[in-house]
Amino acid sequence: MPRASKFSRKVAGVTTEEQIVAANVDTLFLVIGLDGDFNPRRVERYLAPAWDSGATPVLVLNKADVCEDVTALIAEVELIAAGIPVHPVSALDGDVDELRRYCVSGQTVALIGSSGVGKSTLINALLGEDRQDTGDVSEHQDRGRHTTTNRELIVLPTGGLIIDNPGMRELQLWSDDAGVDETFADILKLAGECRFRDCRHESEPDCAVQAALYDGTLDGERYRNYLKLKRELRYPRW
Repeated sequence: MPRASKFSRKVAGVTTEEQIVAANVDTLFLVIGLDGDFNPRRVERYLAPAWDSGATPVLVLNKADVCEDVTALIAEVELIAAGIPVHPVSALDGDVDELRRYCVSGQTVALIGSSGVGKSTLINALLGEDRQDTGDVSEHQDRGRHTTTNRELIVLPTGGLIIDNPGMRELQLWSDDAGVDETFADILKLAGECRFRDCRHESEPDCAVQAALYDGTLDGERYRNYLKLKRELRYPRW
């Protein structure tokens, strides 16, 4: 049967091949840690293949219990993930009730995220028991350690299915431009307001992108990450 959805990446290293991380899932929990490892550019990188997957992306901001200003980070994430549900949770404290709506009978959820963001702890909280191995937080780096080493499909008490994936130390893109364009829809909208259709957004007159960068309505780091991901799709590492 053809896949209904798939989240994939380029295999780690120099080989140019696709690696399927999860397939035939309804919802992707993109798990981001609100600890010292929080990085909005990483959120954008995960969103691109998530939009391209055919599944529904949901941002899960874990470790809210160790974040000094959860509200500020939620606002920052919502700016770069317009239209995507954002849920701050604390898996360690068992505060995950708002995620259970996605885990009902007949629905499959996959956990996607970097190493140490608390995916296994999140599953234990949803299960109501300590089934998955978890790691301690590194005091030096203020981030969790990699613990899950294999993929596993788990039946939850709510009747839904959830896939626990090993943490990703790198996520090289494997998709077309659609996922990146969806992630950076604000930049594409600005590009459509430039005077010239073939504007390169460098020194052309009446460039809406450069104007937004100049007045601060477009974050410079976000724009540079957009260009970086576009280059990566065109020139994958061999």
